[in-house]
Amino acid sequence: MDKVPRLKMINAISGFKSASLVGTRDKNGHENLAIFNSIIHAGSNPPLLALLVRPLTVPRHTYSNIKETGWFTVNHIRREFYKRAHKTSGKYREDISEFEVCGLNSTYSTLCPAPYVEDAVIKIGLTFEEETKIEANGTILIIGAVKELTIPSASIEDDGFVNLETAGTLAISGLDSYHKTERLSREDFIKLPDDLSREDS
Repeated sequence: MDKVPRLKMINAISGFKSASLVGTRDKNGHENLAIFNSIIHAGSNPPLLALLVRPLTVPRHTYSNIKETGWFTVNHIRREFYKRAHKTSGKYREDISEFEVCGLNSTYSTLCPAPYVEDAVIKIGLTFEEETKIEANGTILIIGAVKELTIPSASIEDDGFVNLETAGTLAISGLDSYHKTERLSREDFIKLPDDLSREDS
């Protein structure tokens, strides 16, 4: 199989992924915004998210800004601005703000020095905790600690579960296919009888 079709296939086979914009700012105040489909849950206590960054064979502004300032934001992409969000995947010069050229507005909190996306309704502010290099291909897994969280109250269910569908969060498959979601059901926690449970459960 040719290189490009193979890349598209491999990028899709892991399934639907989160569609997020990562906001950063360098020490001189230049804003950066980039789309990522590699945000994953890394732990609840303490609350951690992980971000996979491509190898540093070319300048990676998101990575360098996170290392400079120690902060970044994760902003869920919604239907209202996904086309503009997708434009941030372009390889812009370091001095160009993706917020400006892609038609998105930045906003700031009093705590987090990295920019949020104004139109996002789920916004997460994180600090850099650690990184791990994946030796197999040179990618870098960044671990961030959740320090700030904005979620619409209407999307928080009684047990704390966040209904991403009512928040309008989109999913992505591959690098360029965007999807709405449809909940089938929420299933009960599986509590096994003692004779089937592990000793540590």
